[in-house]
Amino acid sequence: MLPDSIEPISATEVLWGGRKLIYFGGCDYLRLSHDPRLIKAVKDGASEQGINAAASRKTTGNRPVYARAELAIAEYFRAERAVLVSSGYLTNLTVAQALSGDVTRVFIDERSHASLQDALALLGAEVIRFQHLDTDDLKRKIGKQFPVRNAVLVSDGMFAHNGNLAPLRKYRQLIGPRTVMWIDDSHAAGVLGKNGRGTPELFGLSRTNLIQTITFSKGFGMYGGAILASQLVAENIFSKSRIASGNTPLPPMFAAAILTALKLANIAKRDRLRQNLLFLFAIMGKPAPKNPTPIIPILPRSKTEADRIKSALLEANIYPCCIRYPGGPNEGYFRFAISAGHSKSQLKKLASVISPSA
Repeated sequence: MLPDSIEPISATEVLWGGRKLIYFGGCDYLRLSHDPRLIKAVKDGASEQGINAAASRKTTGNRPVYARAELAIAEYFRAERAVLVSSGYLTNLTVAQALSGDVTRVFIDERSHASLQDALALLGAEVIRFQHLDTDDLKRKIGKQFPVRNAVLVSDGMFAHNGNLAPLRKYRQLIGPRTVMWIDDSHAAGVLGKNGRGTPELFGLSRTNLIQTITFSKGFGMYGGAILASQLVAENIFSKSRIASGNTPLPPMFAAAILTALKLANIAKRDRLRQNLLFLFAIMGKPAPKNPTPIIPILPRSKTEADRIKSALLEANIYPCCIRYPGGPNEGYFRFAISAGHSKSQLKKLASVISPSA
């Protein structure tokens, strides 16, 4: 059953149940989806490019704007190649189809995103799950098997449910330089790292034997996904992936607007987000982590506590961002996404409600 609909009325406010509420939901971390320059880019793209390519890129739908966007994306992330995909969720399924038959063993963090979990079914490889963020458990699971040919390590870079960062540098040390590391960086792209290149940049990883999947619907305020990888992986995508062959690509107007989004996701926006995070931790009286992430989770211990938090949020005119995922807590949990667009007064209101529980 779907929740009640939410109507945005500004970058940080929504109309819900007839009330205007401060909004800490969604994952529009830089609040670019409301930027007039990006909105204009979409409108201009629709006028110039049309709304729908109406055919796959392997047939008659390969517009020049897709290649221009891929070149700009690859340059932004300093990757050898970028491949546009019509949604962030599909990026991982596309990678799996491209790697199918070439991978014999997969090591995956047990809390990895559902799109990664779904992708594993397409690989036809042995799947070995290790405990969430647990490098010791990963080391035990690897055992004396390495070096293993055709193995892949799979994980989120920043986890959507709690904002945790995967210890990617340690993972690379454990699996060695020749093993492919496949990172879903949807929540970190545009947001983390000095230049917004996500967790590989944050942890100083080489792009050799690295596949990074991203979405433009989080840090970039747009829509669509991309796969950042080597030339060989890109060639395999177009030769082996049925998604790449048969799926209608991203609307060309969105591909055109991504060029603008890449420019808007800049250091100034990330600095504003970081300052908001440091401010929130300070007024909650909590030490800020070295690399703060914009997701603040609150897990109620009971339905009574969940109801209390919801009531307190509504009293403070804050939308109660209760998330219910399959396999998660029965009563759900509260996830607050801090953005570059939130004001200090809005952050103070949030802190007044969640600081006892955070």
